[in-house]
Amino acid sequence: MNGIVTDTAPKAVGAYPHARRVGNLLFLSGVGPRRPGDNSIPGNVHDEQGHLVSYDIEAQCRQVFANVRAVLEASGARWEDLVDVIVFLTDMQRDFATYNRVYAEFFTTAQPCRTTLGITALPTPIAIELKCIAAIAET
Repeated sequence: MNGIVTDTAPKAVGAYPHARRVGNLLFLSGVGPRRPGDNSIPGNVHDEQGHLVSYDIEAQCRQVFANVRAVLEASGARWEDLVDVIVFLTDMQRDFATYNRVYAEFFTTAQPCRTTLGITALPTPIAIELKCIAAIAET
């Protein structure tokens, strides 16, 4: 039971794989909106000292969904295989409406179960992270 790692998604920020398959279940590690390759975060604006001054939640939502799709495809799964999505937002009041609108664009037919949590921080300066489970056919 080896972990799945792909270059099409941003590198993990710790010692863990992008995903792990157990039977027909695929468990994705937390996926953030960093871009593959350069680890930049779309929509983040920093001051001269490098402190985060603003961010674009829509840009981060679109990138996190692209990253989830990349991990799914590298694992032999499809977007439609998602059965459960846990979403972490660092500013629920500010960002939920935008996130919910963008989420609805990506989940039009196959709608997994979803839980959305407001939290105080994530390990890197991101505003959203997803934890997903997919059910895929046995090989």
